[in-house]
Amino acid sequence: MLEVEVISGRTLDQGATVEEKLTEEYFNAVNYAELSEEDYNALGLQEGDRVKVKTEFGEVVVFAKKGNVPKGMVFIPMGPYANQVIDSATDGTGMPQFKGVKGTVEKTDEKVLSVKELLEAM
Repeated sequence: MLEVEVISGRTLDQGATVEEKLTEEYFNAVNYAELSEEDYNALGLQEGDRVKVKTEFGEVVVFAKKGNVPKGMVFIPMGPYANQVIDSATDGTGMPQFKGVKGTVEKTDEKVLSVKELLEAM
């Protein structure tokens, strides 16, 4: 298990599919976490592997990807998976904090839930 800082934000794929949230395209656009190559290798990950990301706000299982992020950081595209691990409080701004959430990431054999399954589990 690695201690990480979880961040989220918009991506081109997420933005292009956001209106169709129950489609396979949207699922694929938001169901992953990008890790640095060093962290990816430290966890012994391979293409298709899954990770569990945990913060004080919740946890979520997503697919792992090597990404262009700094060591110790995990990026999850904005959407229902990221929402499981960020603080929903907005401090009066109307937008939650999508950056700098302390958490952990570990390899898992657990299933990545579909968007529908994820929302039904809430």
